[in-house]
Amino acid sequence: MSSRTIIAAVLLLLLWGASCLRKTDNPEPSTVSVTDVPPGFPEIPFEKDNPYTKEKWLLGKKLFFEKAFSADNSISCASCHQPALAFSDNVARSIGAGGITGRRNAPTLANVAYHPYYTRDGSVPTLEMQILVPIQEHDEFNSNILDIAERLKQIPEYVTMSQSAYGRVPDAYVITRALGIFERTLISGSSPYDTYLSGDTGILSASAQRGLALFFSERTQCSSCHSGFNFTNYAFTNNGLYMTYADSGRQRFTGDTADRAHFKVPSLRNVAVTAPYMHDGSIATLEQVIAHYNSGGQPHPGKSPLIQPLNLTETEQADLLAFLSSLTDEHFITNSSFAEDK
Repeated sequence: MSSRTIIAAVLLLLLWGASCLRKTDNPEPSTVSVTDVPPGFPEIPFEKDNPYTKEKWLLGKKLFFEKAFSADNSISCASCHQPALAFSDNVARSIGAGGITGRRNAPTLANVAYHPYYTRDGSVPTLEMQILVPIQEHDEFNSNILDIAERLKQIPEYVTMSQSAYGRVPDAYVITRALGIFERTLISGSSPYDTYLSGDTGILSASAQRGLALFFSERTQCSSCHSGFNFTNYAFTNNGLYMTYADSGRQRFTGDTADRAHFKVPSLRNVAVTAPYMHDGSIATLEQVIAHYNSGGQPHPGKSPLIQPLNLTETEQADLLAFLSSLTDEHFITNSSFAEDK
């Protein structure tokens, strides 16, 4: 199925039922503070017709860990997006329903609320629409949203929670919207680097501070792509990983040969816990990622001109690693609010 076909089907599905959505207020959460944002972060962009409520969030969280989403009841969203790994996983390409290996590395969901488009080729414009993509992909859930809704309607707890959150039984609209509420609250911005920015400069080692200076320097140009509070400009680029790519990248969506092997620039927040790396998980360690960029990469004709040999010393590479490790938000990856309820 082409990306254009997927998007057309998704648009029709998400528009269905919108007119009968119950209007709600936007109360502050009572026992959880998952809607708080760190200093310098924008407010969470919840949809205007789907404002945050605790009931919606609790339903979305339960759905996130629900294995009934997969055709064989073997995996959930959390199988590939594990809270302790900043909502990524630790394999090159995740295993889907029926033991089939996926085509791309699972990205972190940290701060996913702020992304302007979704998937590594940017083919889906909203988070709620993106939720449908892994559901129907044969190497992921290998299911469809209507079958999932029918399964959930047979589970009294889901019916009760859905009625409480949206005033209706679990259906395609409820499922995508509740998951969207939960995923938009996966905000990460409490790393040692963030504490350093708040004025506690002693929290970073001398090596990490040297790495910080390198990262934001004209010499490395790291921050030209990994910019802003989320350490990404969300652009599509080629980083010289290969001369020949098995994955067509953004071209799969646009059909433009100029977009071949271009992928969305990932966020670097929590990057030290999201190995392996790259769109296909082909680089095992962060040290090897730094070595790749230090080399200047392969001379692919579409490679970004920003990626050139850096000639960093071993000490400088270690300093960059120390800085990137300072982007790990321990509060986020150990937050019990995001752990599965047993």
